[in-house]
Amino acid sequence: MELFDAGVKGRGLRASREFSTGEVLLAEPGYAAVVYSSLASQVCHSCFRRQANLHRCAQCRFAHYCNRTCQTAGWDDHRQECAAIRKLGAAPNEDVRLAGRLLWRRNRDQGLASDSQLLAVDQLQDHLRDLPEDQLGALQADVQTFLRFWSCGSKQHPADFIGHVFGLIKSNGLTLPDQRGLQTVGLGLFPNLSLVNHDCWPNCTATLNHGNQSAVSSILHSPLRMELRALGRIRQGEELTISYVDALNLSADRQKQLKQRFHFDCSCDRCSRQVGDDLMAAAAEAEPSAEAVKEVSAFSEETLKKVEEARGDGDHSQVLKLCQECLDKQQDVLADTHLYKLQVLSVLAEVLTFHRKFPEAAGYARKMVEGYTKLYHPNDAQLGLGLMRSGVTHWHAGQVEVGHKMICEAYRIMMATHGPNHSITRDLESIRSQTELELKALEEQDVVLDLKNLPVTSSSSSSSSTKDFLRQQ
Repeated sequence: MELFDAGVKGRGLRASREFSTGEVLLAEPGYAAVVYSSLASQVCHSCFRRQANLHRCAQCRFAHYCNRTCQTAGWDDHRQECAAIRKLGAAPNEDVRLAGRLLWRRNRDQGLASDSQLLAVDQLQDHLRDLPEDQLGALQADVQTFLRFWSCGSKQHPADFIGHVFGLIKSNGLTLPDQRGLQTVGLGLFPNLSLVNHDCWPNCTATLNHGNQSAVSSILHSPLRMELRALGRIRQGEELTISYVDALNLSADRQKQLKQRFHFDCSCDRCSRQVGDDLMAAAAEAEPSAEAVKEVSAFSEETLKKVEEARGDGDHSQVLKLCQECLDKQQDVLADTHLYKLQVLSVLAEVLTFHRKFPEAAGYARKMVEGYTKLYHPNDAQLGLGLMRSGVTHWHAGQVEVGHKMICEAYRIMMATHGPNHSITRDLESIRSQTELELKALEEQDVVLDLKNLPVTSSSSSSSSTKDFLRQQ
């Protein structure tokens, strides 16, 4: 892997040799990373695993850890932060804490890039000139909070430089998921990975590996790191790309998100040719009028906002009522690949599964997965997670064969995107083994039932028929 001039995109990374599907191109420990303030007591501040009964730092009473091993591993990053929190009297927001960890790390390294870094963290783009006034105002407020937070630091920095640090965090910071990939729990900076440019149909994916601190010997411990994996075969000299946004958006919406968040205009092939937009905004086969499609789309958009409010309030009965009404409206108007329909199906499957109404949930989950398969990259992690959830739902609904097939496909995808040692992949392997055993048991049960239903004429002919049947089986 090598750094190169990617033209209008600026710097980029390209393959220095050929890579195969699932191969790790880059494994980069976090330069600096923090847990969201809202989850400070629920997520380990060292390995970023979400756990119950975490141990609290006795000094600042803010940081939490799985155990003494994780606390020891995270002490270099927390030492000065701990003193600053105690002096300030409270922990500031995650952006301020991340800026603090970044600068304390920079001071420890004396501002020099390590041998594994392709460039110093200071050289990352901050895009301050592209920020609107309201965001600049919020950034300046964070700078002032930071200066109070940093006051116990040994080296002072001018406000302009601190502003640059907040700018590069805003432009290059990556959200960090928990070990199940179900929730974003923190924010981190990975300088090398920041050099990988965006494409709406990428050839790589970035996955957080939470490391291993459980081994008895510290020699076998591995750190939290971001892994860049190939989604397919990559030729030597080919640019490496990841997707900065969810592919399940219309090209215009993706471009808008990228412009607002990352300050560039996406001109990739999918955006230029609007690939997939026809499916994501498609009308049903019944060919409804354009007016009907417009009306139902507007109704769906408004309903989904109400659904989010009801979910936030924990009102699941209202969620189900709203979704069912919306799905009825969408019938014969919006196609099964329409974004609004997929969102409704996803919520219905999730809430019904939560309430253990598996047969009903399975029907919605299957439709959702069928839509995902037509829209996502065949090795997209979101498709894999969708297949996993749907497969487990079908399994619990008693539809073992369908569930097993989905789980096997999810396992194939997650092997490529997450690798064999990730907790999600290991969970899938365990579930796959269980469904496989159940399938074999069901097949054996069917054989026994078939034997019982064989016609009985005489003992000799019955024995012969049974042997023939078993030989065929």
